[in-house]
Amino acid sequence: MLQIDAALFQQKRMTMARTILVVDDKASLRALVKDYLTEQGFRVVTAGDGQQALFVAREEKPDLILLDIMMPKLDGYEFIRIFSKEQDTPIILLTARLDESDKVLGLELGADDYITKPFGMRELLARVRAVLRRAGKMAYAPDILRVADVVLDKDQRTVTVGDKPVKLTPTEFELLAQLMTEPGHVFSRAALLEAVQGIAFEGLERSINVHIRNLRTKIEPDPANPRYIETVFGAGYRFCSERPER
Repeated sequence: MLQIDAALFQQKRMTMARTILVVDDKASLRALVKDYLTEQGFRVVTAGDGQQALFVAREEKPDLILLDIMMPKLDGYEFIRIFSKEQDTPIILLTARLDESDKVLGLELGADDYITKPFGMRELLARVRAVLRRAGKMAYAPDILRVADVVLDKDQRTVTVGDKPVKLTPTEFELLAQLMTEPGHVFSRAALLEAVQGIAFEGLERSINVHIRNLRTKIEPDPANPRYIETVFGAGYRFCSERPER
């Protein structure tokens, strides 16, 4: 029973995760990036050349593409020329070229960012999150979030649970806003930490646990049995998208 439950949990988690397509002709790099991003909570698919990337992108409809420039069959530039006519998926170029004109060409064709090889995994993760965040805000950035009984007004900086106003610290407000932006989506502690950077937040990823605990005491009817902010073991937190029972 436990094994079945674990399998169902993993399947559900992967369904909710953002999908990233990694395109590079070097299998070792594809494997390295896939393993790392999977550990960070993303769903990762790969392709070894531009032609295969077109097929995978059309089938999988990724949220973001990490795209090598120099590849056989179809290079990164040509991929962008073709695929950008079909979808507006964000693209980060993976380039070993140091010539600025090559990077500018990629951006002019429609790429959102680039990272030069060799690169560190933490830098790559930061670029991925930044581009996804920008794309999400461009696609849908409501001023008022309403999920279950919770209403968050970004302009007025207010939160109500039912009809009751709740006073939050800036960090708690930003955490709640991030969780409510994608109800049901599991946010890792690293993702939540990034969401509140720049608003006088200091500490490591595990410090998010303390802020979540404080947030629960303010919005949950019973903080020991949370209805709104759920803990997903080994993954992070998510906001419950269903209205709680009365």
